[in-house]
Amino acid sequence: MDEIYAITSKYDETYIRENLGSADQVIKFAGTFYKDTAEIYYCITRTKNTERNPSGFSLDDAPILGLLVRVWKLLKEVIRYYEEDNAEVIGMMERPLLEGAITARFLMASDASVIADYRKCSYKDRLRILRELKGGSEFFNTKAGQRLVASVEEKLALEGFTEEDFKAQKQNRWRLQGLTFYDIFHKVVGGHLYPSSYGMMSDSVHGSWNDSLDFDLVRKDDNTFSAFPFYQPADIRYVSPLIGFCTPAYRQWLMRIDAYDGNLDQVLDWVDRVNAAVVEQFDLHFGLF
Repeated sequence: MDEIYAITSKYDETYIRENLGSADQVIKFAGTFYKDTAEIYYCITRTKNTERNPSGFSLDDAPILGLLVRVWKLLKEVIRYYEEDNAEVIGMMERPLLEGAITARFLMASDASVIADYRKCSYKDRLRILRELKGGSEFFNTKAGQRLVASVEEKLALEGFTEEDFKAQKQNRWRLQGLTFYDIFHKVVGGHLYPSSYGMMSDSVHGSWNDSLDFDLVRKDDNTFSAFPFYQPADIRYVSPLIGFCTPAYRQWLMRIDAYDGNLDQVLDWVDRVNAAVVEQFDLHFGLF
């Protein structure tokens, strides 16, 4: 908690007011706030109730913790490219970050059987490797192939899985509980946010005509196009919405592991309030565009 207090203590009312007074100040203040928020998330991933977990976390908790660590790592990179004013690279990382946070929240609202299903769904291609091994693929006579097989077999042994333990996952086409990510998203936060917050992000990952229009082309007055070889600038609209999706996941994690207390609750409430203030001031200074 001391680490978190050291992060938040400088954000008194005067500091916030003095650093949100102009457009340039909002952009700079937001970058500092985002980095501090990421550090708070990191502190939470290292928090535990030693009575509940004297050592580490079990296979029922570890998949969720792994997702939260992944979210934190991706957020750090998002913030890095925010500071470098590079919206395009941010766009490539937003989707897996959001997917990690939403999936973690879904798992924390589910029982142990769903978490086991999540773990099993990750073995789809690894089981294919074992089938190709049995089929006599020459690749597995190489050291690279042998290392790959050893890695798969080690993970299966860790969990006590055999190749016969994946019938339900095969029937569900290797989807968690047979659900698409849209279904999971809808269950966690509602489908109304999906198109704008996740659906369009696929353009940044896979590429599309609309993505090219936004980032890679210049339209001329005669409706012809030429190359745009520069990176589009970033603003808070690439980061603040992510914070809104992430904070509930870390809050749920603290509750799950019996490490939730009033002080940490207030810290996460503080993250939400400051994030909302950043968005409000951005809208005030920048208007619609």
